[in-house]
Amino acid sequence: MTDVSARPESPPSGPTGAAGRTLAVAAGAAFIAFLDLSVVNIAFPTIAASYPGTATSTLTWIVSGYAIAFAALLTPAGRLADVLGRRRLFALALAAFALTSLLCGLAPGADWLIAGRVSQGMAAAFMVPAALALVLAATPREKIGGAIAVWTAAGGFAAVVGPAVGGALVESLGWRAVFLVNVPVALALIVPGLRLPGADERRANTLPDPVGTLAVAVGLGAVVAAVTEGQTWGWTAPGTLAALLGGAALVGFALVRSRRHPEPAVAVGLWRSRQFALANAGSFLFTATMFAWLLAGPMFLDALWGYSVLESAAALTVGAAASMVSSVLVGRITDARGQRWAGVTGALLYTSALVWMSTDAFGPDPALWSAWVPAGLLGGAGIGIVVTVLGTAAARALPPQQFAVGIGMNVTSRQVGGALGVAVLAAVFTAIPDDTLRAFHTLFAVCAALGGAVALLLAVPSLTADRTQE
Repeated sequence: MTDVSARPESPPSGPTGAAGRTLAVAAGAAFIAFLDLSVVNIAFPTIAASYPGTATSTLTWIVSGYAIAFAALLTPAGRLADVLGRRRLFALALAAFALTSLLCGLAPGADWLIAGRVSQGMAAAFMVPAALALVLAATPREKIGGAIAVWTAAGGFAAVVGPAVGGALVESLGWRAVFLVNVPVALALIVPGLRLPGADERRANTLPDPVGTLAVAVGLGAVVAAVTEGQTWGWTAPGTLAALLGGAALVGFALVRSRRHPEPAVAVGLWRSRQFALANAGSFLFTATMFAWLLAGPMFLDALWGYSVLESAAALTVGAAASMVSSVLVGRITDARGQRWAGVTGALLYTSALVWMSTDAFGPDPALWSAWVPAGLLGGAGIGIVVTVLGTAAARALPPQQFAVGIGMNVTSRQVGGALGVAVLAAVFTAIPDDTLRAFHTLFAVCAALGGAVALLLAVPSLTADRTQE
């Protein structure tokens, strides 16, 4: 990611209007990048029905493949923006995102769709840090906090409208439309992106460590593949063990190499901060359980309650709206003690919703108002609180000159956790193939256990402390 220490105190573009235009374009890019996570969740049952000969565990790579590629390349992509020029890379990444979205929308088979999603995640990985770097370069220092809040809110808004947008597109045009809609949006951002003020100078001369970057990407993919396909291959099968152990070894190798390399693939030095390490651990665990729950929701409504895509979208929007409201409210809490207890409360709200969903209250008979809506409100509110508290904790742990790097690392932790969460979902359903309801109850119980672990982590005082008080 980009080091902001080298940029001048006042941005070259000067006027607030120019900074506002940069923020608008960058927020648009963040919106479409994160929208693709939530719209695919609502479309997943329909996509799966289109490929009846492909195992569910394999189809989950439509979701996790995007997250893995995004996570693995996010940090080195920031350095590449410094080498090639931020504005130039941003435009190229937007064009690649449009092209890979087109590939997904026209995919003739499941293999093509998975390949398209991985490629789309790679494009998003280059697009997001370049957009953030442009915002940081164009915004006066005293306004950076507000700009980052707007940029982050664009991703949150994508999560809120994702179910409704995805449901409407799938119902009216089919699942391919959730990918094809990205094409005109991404192309529309390219021209204003190229016209953003300020010179597109190169701020670095060397690329991030290619060996470490490749090791991280391959290692993460191998670990998630082992977890996803372990039930199918056999947990003690040579292929599973090779993928699991080999992937872990590659990730470990990349981390060790990054400690000594002058242009590391992973900014491991940031983890020396106890607060930052705890925030990233919390982000990893919570996103794992959150991704599994968000993907399981439309599957549950489709498989057990027989909801249409639009009915599922409406039901899921309840939790998304609660998440948006709670995140805004908790964002107004500024003291460390208040943040800590808000985070614990949010994690407990989320956990209680998942415990409830693992019981017979969620059975084969629809119970929208008596069960789904209240559980969605509890869980959604908890998600909004926890994500905001963990994001704030990560930002508080960072000195200003490493803010962009740290935000990128935090997003990486979330994406890796999300990919593994989807893999756990696949493993649970592969382990319990003949009892769908029991599989859902088991998954919700696992998600609840992870939520409880996050509550304990959030109770640690040093996680939400201000750096100036340490």
